[in-house]
Amino acid sequence: MDLLRWLFEAQIPIGGSALVLREVLGNIFGLLSALGGMRRKVWAWPIGILGNILLLTVFLGNVFGAAAPATLWGQAARQVMFITVAIYGWYRWKQGQESSAQGRAIVPGWAGNKVRIALIAAMVAGTAALTPVFDALGSYPPVWADAWTFMGSLLATYGMARGWTEFWLIWVAVDIVGVPLLFSAGYYASAVMYLFYGFFTLTGFFVWWRAEKRERASHDAGPEAVAVSAGAAQ
Repeated sequence: MDLLRWLFEAQIPIGGSALVLREVLGNIFGLLSALGGMRRKVWAWPIGILGNILLLTVFLGNVFGAAAPATLWGQAARQVMFITVAIYGWYRWKQGQESSAQGRAIVPGWAGNKVRIALIAAMVAGTAALTPVFDALGSYPPVWADAWTFMGSLLATYGMARGWTEFWLIWVAVDIVGVPLLFSAGYYASAVMYLFYGFFTLTGFFVWWRAEKRERASHDAGPEAVAVSAGAAQ
């Protein structure tokens, strides 16, 4: 109990202010999870869940009676969503790793135009639907930005679980809105991490793009390679 109390109350002094230790640790776990995701490692999911649990307690700090700059219901809800979708992604990648002859957790691919249109429609409709809900709960303004980051995070995490390369670009859209929101709400550690994520997600997009091209080239060359081998045997 003493350890939990210390973790809940610990802060890191920075100049005349302080950063909540749980917020810093949660974002570090998030960064490790993103690195694992870029490398398509199954451990990215459980590491991410640990970070989500820590950040959930941060964004609901006022609810728990802890000092917090502002309550962001969208940010809190997205941690719960992350945990739920991460369990699905963890299972899907684990199954993929076990069924793959090369031991690959996921093979990157493109979602396709129909899915892209559906993702954009879901992003817009979800943001519009959740904005009044978060507003009624007392979320920090601008409330639409909180709803946008929630919907984008949901779609990006699901896209990662499915192996869609486009999910990295959804994260870019989340970061563009999320960074100013977190800075204005006083969550500086998360804002700085989101700013870093913006550049990191672009890198991840190109890493998965190249991996998708390699996998496709290898798949296309497969039958031809088999034919050549068979001809040589004759």
